[in-house]
Amino acid sequence: MTTLGIVGAGAVGQTLATAVTSAGLSESLLVNSRTGQQAQALADDLNDLATASGSGTRATAGALTDLFDCDALVITVRASFTNNASTDVRLAGAAANAPVIRALAAILRGYQGTVVMVTNPVDLMSRLFAEFSGCSRVYGVGSNLDTARYHLALARHLDVPAGAISGHVIGEHGDNAVICCSTTAVNGEPVQVPLKAVRDELRARPGRISAGIGRTRSGPSGAVLHTLRLALGHLDGTTELTAEHNGGWYGIPLRFTAGQPIPCLPPLDQTETRLLEAAATKLRSAYQQLPEGTP
Repeated sequence: MTTLGIVGAGAVGQTLATAVTSAGLSESLLVNSRTGQQAQALADDLNDLATASGSGTRATAGALTDLFDCDALVITVRASFTNNASTDVRLAGAAANAPVIRALAAILRGYQGTVVMVTNPVDLMSRLFAEFSGCSRVYGVGSNLDTARYHLALARHLDVPAGAISGHVIGEHGDNAVICCSTTAVNGEPVQVPLKAVRDELRARPGRISAGIGRTRSGPSGAVLHTLRLALGHLDGTTELTAEHNGGWYGIPLRFTAGQPIPCLPPLDQTETRLLEAAATKLRSAYQQLPEGTP
């Protein structure tokens, strides 16, 4: 029986839990939140959904120590802070979220399953959790969501279906995202990417969504669902995830076969190589500046 744990019952956690239950991705779903009352309320609501829709997923509220029995964990917790940044918006949460992730990693030290990190800045928080927990299978969503948004934006500019587009966004989930134009194709054929227009859309889209509904939630949840299907071996395929690569932690394509990942970075031109190196350097520096106890 597959058991999935979700840590955090805020906007993203609730949306993700609803998606997991609706999809029947796991037979058991363990919900953890800052308060037992919130976790139990969400579990009750999810079980109403499961019964009404015929899903086989059953939700329970649990303590952090109960998460050791889960096959995979999704971390969506977020500290309370005011973000007034106009650039590097996701990095602005590093100082506030780092102590939360560090404390969670300490409790879950030795966890043997798969961890999917959603908390921003996702590249830094993925590395932080991995190093403090000792968990060897930690992946951050971010670049896969960026890639989905890239496909949508390019499809609209070229007036083609998004499914016809292949191409990656890698590096930082943030201002230093690297769009791999040189290997982007439509139906297998190279295409000229309107880079400025696409980049502008990628930068504007999260803020536009947050301004309208308070927070991005469905997009990240979709990225997590796809990642879990791959990491749990339900599906073979490739997606872009934060993982350790060449001494850094940033988004790269990973090809999963029976749940086991292999990095498959596409050929990069000189500009893309330089941009990826800049993203790696930026993230390394930002990680070193995290407060208190970074290994």
